[in-house]
Amino acid sequence: MHQYKAPLRDMRFLINEVLDYPAHYSSLPNGADATPEMVDAILEGAATLCEEVLAPLNASGDKEGCHLNDGVVTTPKGFKEAYAQFVAGGWQGLSFPEEYGGQGLPMSLNLFKSEMMGAANWAFTMYPGLSIGCINTLLQYGTDSIKSRYLPRLVSGEWSGTMCLTEPQCGTDLGQIKTRAEPQPNGSYVLTGTKIFISSGDHDLAENIIHIVLARLPGAPAGTRGISLFVVPKFAVAADGTVGARNGVNTGSLEHKMGISANATAVLNFEGAIGTLIGEPNKGLEAMFTFMNTARIGTAIQGVAHAELSFQGALPYAQERRSMRALSGKKEPDQVADALIWHPDVRRMLLTQKAVAEGGRAMVYAAAQIADKMFLAAQTGDQAAYAKFDNELGFYTPILKGFLTEMGLEAANLGMQVFGGHGYIGEHGMEQIARDARISTLYEGTTGIQALDLLGRKVLLGSKGKCVRDFSGTVLRFAKPHALNRGPIGGMARTLVRRTAQWNLLTTLIMLRASKDREQVGSSSVDYLMYSGFVMMGYFWALQAAKATELLASGTGKESAEFYTAKIQTAEFYFARLLPRADAHYSAALAPARSVMQMKASSFLMA
Repeated sequence: MHQYKAPLRDMRFLINEVLDYPAHYSSLPNGADATPEMVDAILEGAATLCEEVLAPLNASGDKEGCHLNDGVVTTPKGFKEAYAQFVAGGWQGLSFPEEYGGQGLPMSLNLFKSEMMGAANWAFTMYPGLSIGCINTLLQYGTDSIKSRYLPRLVSGEWSGTMCLTEPQCGTDLGQIKTRAEPQPNGSYVLTGTKIFISSGDHDLAENIIHIVLARLPGAPAGTRGISLFVVPKFAVAADGTVGARNGVNTGSLEHKMGISANATAVLNFEGAIGTLIGEPNKGLEAMFTFMNTARIGTAIQGVAHAELSFQGALPYAQERRSMRALSGKKEPDQVADALIWHPDVRRMLLTQKAVAEGGRAMVYAAAQIADKMFLAAQTGDQAAYAKFDNELGFYTPILKGFLTEMGLEAANLGMQVFGGHGYIGEHGMEQIARDARISTLYEGTTGIQALDLLGRKVLLGSKGKCVRDFSGTVLRFAKPHALNRGPIGGMARTLVRRTAQWNLLTTLIMLRASKDREQVGSSSVDYLMYSGFVMMGYFWALQAAKATELLASGTGKESAEFYTAKIQTAEFYFARLLPRADAHYSAALAPARSVMQMKASSFLMA
């Protein structure tokens, strides 16, 4: 079984050469300590943790899974010790304020770390990963009392956090939530209800688990307008942070899942649990989106991580496994057959994985620069700046979450395909990657939900297409100086000019049709999201190829000529083999809604 190796060369290429993170960090008030030397030390330290501690537990954790006995949840062997090393290294507090024990570095550094952790062991990464959204929610909406009570130990990692939304009768439609919160004379609330699918909902890694819970107050308006947000600890926490008696939060069961078996996905019963209101009554959904947006970017990373891990597993197998001879003649005449990597279709699969992993990484890292500014504005109370960057990042978020998880799942499946029948066998680890990746298109909102968020909320209602026009402007500013050039970069630039025009036309046509048929948005949305993802990734591949070409010509790059050449060639593959998929999504997005809606519900099955 192949062992994960952190892709530091590619990460440094994006950070230092393509996206110029040193200049980005120097422009941030909290970026002074994020020097190139510091960033490199963090990358190296995180890589060591991931390669030597987390990756070796990935397969064994999947095989053992989590257990619930007499109300106590235990994680797989080695997880508790690995989490202790994670906490001792100060990794949880990397990007959180110093006043709560963090290191105060930009949020993007935490994202780089999370990508490596996610590829090494996604199930483990979810335990501290859910805490990040919990911390961000409390930072933005918690009172000073709440912050001082919970944040120091959440930031240190001694405690962990969760997000409790889903209930047995509702998933995405949070307006159906039934969990009740009864106010008490002392200002606290008593919560009663059941939550399901709670990732990292209960475990033995941390001393306490802090649940962020959606519930209804008495007399609250129906639907989403009547939802409030509460912080509910597993163990009671005194004002000074002292842990007390067990709260009324109990694990009813652990879900039996297709993948991420080493993460405890719990059914939680709130039976008279004591909680504290976060934010204003009946405005919990707004606060919860702070948590959700954090989680969605984190899930986008899962798409990149599983594409990377599957590629790392498939490549050595393709180089070592021998089958038949290459169509153009023997490549390894001294061997009984040529290696798989000489066959075009195997190369197609490997290059697809490579293009998804490295193109997706560039998309996420670019969005992380916006997130750095947004989180800084939130922490400093600059509401105007926060709204600006939140809107900008809001356009990226559904594309990153929806498109990258779909493509990451495809890449994971391709890894199995490279192995042939051996990919279906557990000992190689490829089928685990596919199983673990499958959830990424479902949780934090399915691909369909992301698509409705993008097309319905962000593009049509929220901005009347302005967010697409703004991003198109960014693409065109890049393409303009390259468009008349001969060679690969010129061709990519001209293609991007055509695609951005097509993207804006698609947006306008759907907007016009939706004004006559409200079902058009729902029937077009997923194809619109996938079209947007392919074009956006095309821009980031052209950006990488242009920088690689520039560094090859000047000889000033920090990597080898072979590295930069491979970048250009992968970009060419993307434009030739993957970006054309956008044409099918364009046509499908413009198909009339009646093609989806005309059949009677009773006609789907004629038994």
